[in-house]
Amino acid sequence: MALDAIDRAILTELQQDGRMPNAALADKVGLSPSACSRRLDALEKSGTIRGYHARLSNKAIGHQMTAVVHISLSGQFQTTLREFEDAVKRCPNVLVCYLMSGEYDYMLRIAAKDLADYERIHRDWLSNLPHVVKINSSFALRDVIDRPNVGIDPALA
Repeated sequence: MALDAIDRAILTELQQDGRMPNAALADKVGLSPSACSRRLDALEKSGTIRGYHARLSNKAIGHQMTAVVHISLSGQFQTTLREFEDAVKRCPNVLVCYLMSGEYDYMLRIAAKDLADYERIHRDWLSNLPHVVKINSSFALRDVIDRPNVGIDPALA
């Protein structure tokens, strides 16, 4: 779906406030409520908008630690990757998992309550993932930037 300036304005506004009522959104982007609703529906159906959710603070719900984990597998065969990915999706503490180029096959971002909790996650989950031959863990000291999305340039329409 090609995005025009109005679509980009809608997306920008929704990234700031995903709970904004349609009438307020329409007013901000210069559309009638019905036209705005049609645009929003098209953005959702095209997959440009993948969903709406509450963004929680990991610290507020007791996860004080963030670990960045690099994982190497025994190979990059299609079945190896699929089996690893199916298994890692079941780990509730994995927030993000990327298939990577470079030295490691995957990079994970993991939320843990503390070091003992991370040890449990490592022992019970990470070490039991299929085809893993190397796990390299680093711990975030503090958040500097944690953006949910990249900014949208309205001039690129």
